[in-house]
Amino acid sequence: MAKKSRALSKNKDIKGPKTSHKPGPSAERIDKKGNVNRKNHVKDKQPVEASSPSSSGCSFEENLDSVPVEHGSSGGNSSVLNLLDALGSGNPKLAAMYRKRKREQSGLSSSDEEQDDLKSANDSLSEGEHTDEQESGNESGPSDPDENYAEEIMENGDDESIEDYSESYGDGNDKETSSSFNNHLARSLTKEEADKLKDPKWKFKWEMPENDIPLSKWVGTGNPISKEPGTDMASSLKEKIYKHWMNIKRTSAPSDINSSRENFFFSLFSTYRDIMHCNKKPFYMKGGEEDSFIMDAYLLHTLNHVYRTRELVIKNDTKLNKLEGGKEEVLASDAYVDQGFTRPKVLFLLPLRSIALRVVLRLIQLTPLTNKDNVEHLDRFTEEFGAIDDEEKDKKDPSSQGHSKPADFRALFGGNNNDHFMLGIKFTKRTMKLYSDFYTSDIIVASPLGLVTKIGETEFDKEKDVDYLSSIEVLVIDHADVIVMQNWTHVNTVFDHLNRTPSKQHGTDIMRIRPWYLDGQAQFYRQTILLGSHLNPDINALFNRLCVSYQGKAKLNSEYKGVLPKILLQVQQIYERFNPSSIIDADDARLDYFCKKVFPKIRDSIEGGIMIFISSYFEFVRIRNFLKSQNASFCLLGEYTKQSDISRARVWFFEGKRKIMLYTERAHFYHRYKIRGIQNLIIYSLPERKEFYPEIINMLDASRNMMCNVLFSPFDLLKLERIVGTAAAKRMLSSDKDMFVFS
Repeated sequence: MAKKSRALSKNKDIKGPKTSHKPGPSAERIDKKGNVNRKNHVKDKQPVEASSPSSSGCSFEENLDSVPVEHGSSGGNSSVLNLLDALGSGNPKLAAMYRKRKREQSGLSSSDEEQDDLKSANDSLSEGEHTDEQESGNESGPSDPDENYAEEIMENGDDESIEDYSESYGDGNDKETSSSFNNHLARSLTKEEADKLKDPKWKFKWEMPENDIPLSKWVGTGNPISKEPGTDMASSLKEKIYKHWMNIKRTSAPSDINSSRENFFFSLFSTYRDIMHCNKKPFYMKGGEEDSFIMDAYLLHTLNHVYRTRELVIKNDTKLNKLEGGKEEVLASDAYVDQGFTRPKVLFLLPLRSIALRVVLRLIQLTPLTNKDNVEHLDRFTEEFGAIDDEEKDKKDPSSQGHSKPADFRALFGGNNNDHFMLGIKFTKRTMKLYSDFYTSDIIVASPLGLVTKIGETEFDKEKDVDYLSSIEVLVIDHADVIVMQNWTHVNTVFDHLNRTPSKQHGTDIMRIRPWYLDGQAQFYRQTILLGSHLNPDINALFNRLCVSYQGKAKLNSEYKGVLPKILLQVQQIYERFNPSSIIDADDARLDYFCKKVFPKIRDSIEGGIMIFISSYFEFVRIRNFLKSQNASFCLLGEYTKQSDISRARVWFFEGKRKIMLYTERAHFYHRYKIRGIQNLIIYSLPERKEFYPEIINMLDASRNMMCNVLFSPFDLLKLERIVGTAAAKRMLSSDKDMFVFS
């Protein structure tokens, strides 16, 4: 097969805008006095630290503007001109393209001059073509893994033409012109529209009840979304994907073949709006059915996006290969702009390898392959992402032995709970290739820690880059609540590196790059789908500030009944409210209240067995430092405590050799210890995960006092309402009283 003519004869670096962003986690340092230093750091010049707890500072949506918006540059046509100028300095054809853009910006119409420019560029290119090929052939090192799209389809011994390959994706005529994919990517934003999206002020104009989730409703911008059963999947999905999907449904669930829930979520995702659903019942919390159909909906949506992208590129390759001459003149128009800077278009951010295994195996099932044996490296994938053997698991965590842990803990951590991974997935004519090079992949599956590690490596090795993140058009973050327990700052770091202008060309035909990529507007075309079991300020801030699809937003708002009925004991729970002047002062106000109002009672009491439960690691460090300064008798049970120290601390606390124990939510999340010897419980900060509250309270089963004190402020609304209920939480925050009792 004749190779498609390239617009560039040699790869040249793209001189993108200089940035001052630093890699690695944005973990916050804490000095000896317990003060938080919020500057980014990388310890001992390592690219990334192990996951550390995220810091949450606020609860109300209107107070969540603390996350800075740092997008790729959006300079309109000037960005295009700078890019073409940098590339065109050594390429006659791009120099002609640069002059054309310059004239267009000036509002001139000089078609004759343009034709002369292109003709001159082609003549010059023809004269130097042989020399360029010789120079290219003399370059040392491995070839660029980013081969041209039309050439990639010839791998694996396939000798079919591009026309045959495009048929494997469909006939190209099934509802193409009216698909949401085409409508979304074909839209051109004006400079005024782009400027508004840089500092968005979202107004949720419509709401729609969510009948399947009590006390919940969808709200969104733009036009309302219909929830009536329809034929959205049939009309939006590629015909081949839809037929395969129907065959799966007929085989696995014939009674639920026209599920309105799956249809609704697919329709929601197909709008290309940014979506936030943070009241999803996860599979490990006996929510397997709900979790599965939402996962199917976003997998079908992303698979559809990849297939349509590939088909459009292949179809244009076919047309260009049929042209006998004048190909450059055709490329000078906008008829064949169909690519980004790099090939990857979809990114899945997932917390654990076991969850990635679940997602990728389902993706394989939903992919319309003629033979599932055509999935390359599947054995390696199941071996590396499957469950580790019991002996190795017991070595890593002795507490994992037996079945004393809650069912949700065993379901979540029963598989491979490694949180450091990256995987490329590539679709070809006959195969689905796992472990493909990132630059030749269509989908990237990664953990935030895995991606941040790659980002950190670029700081220490200038030959490396993460330009494969430059053209992500659909981003899915599933199980965001689990990622919060790891380190949410990694997610912010990943967002900071999405849709940047790449540092190199990576073999892309610059003449076929969509204009809005060149204009620095790619972040406005990226859809972000945020899914989790609960909302917290970090997730809320990211959705409000960094998810800026021009299509708008939709999110699920929920009210809660609370989890107090799940407490099995007659425990008197005393909620004490403190009132910081602002969200910035909330952490200091909490510590000040504890030091002046709570600790004097602990110090004067002769009784031990006092456990202080703390949600944030940074609060844990500040309390630890304060207790040290007071020469208090205490022991520690945190996420970074060694296993031998944990066993010793638990024995000391139970036997009364230590009066106080500090216990963090993250330690409970990863180990779910049952602490013995608790006589009094102080909840310094409410847990993010509502199911932990009754678990902690029920540890008072051997207490003689059956009493618990809880500290809260108006900025704890999101956590408070999940525990006591939305109605009670609002009353507690608006009341003139500062103390409330539940029993």
